[in-house]
Amino acid sequence: MKYSANLKRYGFIIITLLLIASFISSCSHKNKHFFPVTLRLKWLYNASFAGPLWAQARGLFYDRGLKVTIKEGGIQQNAIQDLLLGRAQFAIASADQVIRAASQGAKLVVLAQIFQKNPLQWIYFSDKEKIETPKDLIGKTIGITYGGNDEFIMNALLKKYGISKKQLNLYAITYDMTPFWKGKVDMWPVYRNTQGIVLAQKIEKGGHKAGFFNPDKFGIKFVANSLITSQKFFNAHPDIVKKFTQAVLRGWSEALYFQNIEEAAQIVHDYDKQTPSNIILKQLQATQSLVTPPGHHDLGWINKKAWQQTEEILLKEGIISHPVDVEKLFAPKNF
Repeated sequence: MKYSANLKRYGFIIITLLLIASFISSCSHKNKHFFPVTLRLKWLYNASFAGPLWAQARGLFYDRGLKVTIKEGGIQQNAIQDLLLGRAQFAIASADQVIRAASQGAKLVVLAQIFQKNPLQWIYFSDKEKIETPKDLIGKTIGITYGGNDEFIMNALLKKYGISKKQLNLYAITYDMTPFWKGKVDMWPVYRNTQGIVLAQKIEKGGHKAGFFNPDKFGIKFVANSLITSQKFFNAHPDIVKKFTQAVLRGWSEALYFQNIEEAAQIVHDYDKQTPSNIILKQLQATQSLVTPPGHHDLGWINKKAWQQTEEILLKEGIISHPVDVEKLFAPKNF
């Protein structure tokens, strides 16, 4: 009986201490100051933004004293404009968007390069077409978005390998993929890690095999998604910028870790409810190789040569009228 009484007394003490600890923790969180910032994405919620979505869901921003609002992008949204107008403090944008804005006087800072390889590739029926090198493009009908990045990338590829546009057929595409499914167009531009996964499954369900032509494999470096902020915000809040950047990169590292990737797929699905989590899982698996830097570089490494090549392509296409010296856009190392 004495043992039982002591056990009850000790149990009561332990529960009381736990309640006190919980109360103190709750009070400290309420008193903690959180710096509010907004991240504007380049496009709609999808697997290409798994890093910041994971960081939000797993408290990586919160742990660094940041209260983050993540807003999706879209046709009607201009992430860079939001930065310059103060409607967002951070944005995900492609290098061509950043360079175009910089050429018009926008003061921006590139904090990290998320994609080391551009996910823009061309899908085709690999059991019908043999496309292993740029020379195999000759005679093919290739879908192109005129004025889009896929046109710039294709033009750069053709020039590098001495292929004339007259040697192939360029087809102006729309959102309707019927010409591709009916065989009128041999190759269709897609984002390899998102819509590419869905289309490849559709091709395979039809009894065929899907292939992807990747310009990056042949030396065409056109930088895609990068994390940016305005020069004004960078100068005013360097500590906040550093914490935010660290959280995003940590988010990517954790989300794509093989033990976490199924959980990451579910987190992305919480935002992108139209895409089943099993499809998102495959999208994340395809994303791994696109964001992994070469050699011993850290995640988020800014590839200077790739940015310079992107700038050169935009100059040759007449998209910008003068060089912007892309190195000046990069955040100082270890800022």
